[in-house]
Amino acid sequence: MVLFVCTHNAVRSQMAEAFLSKIYGNRYAAFSAGSDPAQIDPLVVSVMNEIGIDVSHAYSKGLDMFKDYTFDYVVTVCDQARESCPYFTGGSFRIHKSFSDPSMFDGRPDNKIKEYRKTRDEIKTWIEKEFK
Repeated sequence: MVLFVCTHNAVRSQMAEAFLSKIYGNRYAAFSAGSDPAQIDPLVVSVMNEIGIDVSHAYSKGLDMFKDYTFDYVVTVCDQARESCPYFTGGSFRIHKSFSDPSMFDGRPDNKIKEYRKTRDEIKTWIEKEFK
């Protein structure tokens, strides 16, 4: 079992959970959570849909939802989550891989969607290599 953690469980950890489930779902059970959960970003749904992955039913979850679980891996995908969840003891191995937060991009809408795609593609590539 693998838990992906970012601050809001709205962008990066959602993408990582979806990719691990899609690519290696026969080997890993993937979950995601946030140290301060917020609503899933609609642009995540859009950019994942572009590549045939439906996350429209995904929702943000807090770490406390998984306090009684034991994970093989707990993966933090942003620096803030890495610092805010050292207390989370439910993982045998910890991995940190920081990805940029496309929701922080302040620019034209067409450039913003490019940032989401870039982060999506970086996460996919990393998942493919890390969990092979």
